[in-house]
Amino acid sequence: NDTGAGKHWSDNEVRALINIWSDEKIQQMLEGATRNKEIFEEIARRLMKRGIDRDWKQCRTKYKNLKYEYRALQKENEHLGNPRRKMRFYDEVDCILRRQPLGPSSWGCESSSLLSGTKNFSDEIK
Repeated sequence: NDTGAGKHWSDNEVRALINIWSDEKIQQMLEGATRNKEIFEEIARRLMKRGIDRDWKQCRTKYKNLKYEYRALQKENEHLGNPRRKMRFYDEVDCILRRQPLGPSSWGCESSSLLSGTKNFSDEIK
């Protein structure tokens, strides 16, 4: 019985997950939620609509891993001053976790279509 639990996430799959995670409603639901199975089931449903077959556990694990890696890098950078390691999708995760408003001060988020509310996923794949 292969659940695909060890199946590697492609960049497009991670981008889709981050795109869904960046949705204001999803962020609000995740905030302070301890029992979040339903939220990740919703995320998995949205991924399925985009042709990505991941179950809620895979989505939750990837979400947690992205957050953990981001926070570990943040901590490391505080001590070292300059980043020695780089994380894929760092800027996107940074925008979401900092909840930066779109505008001139949020240079990294401003150019990102992730937080612009766009529903056209094909634009992000290019």
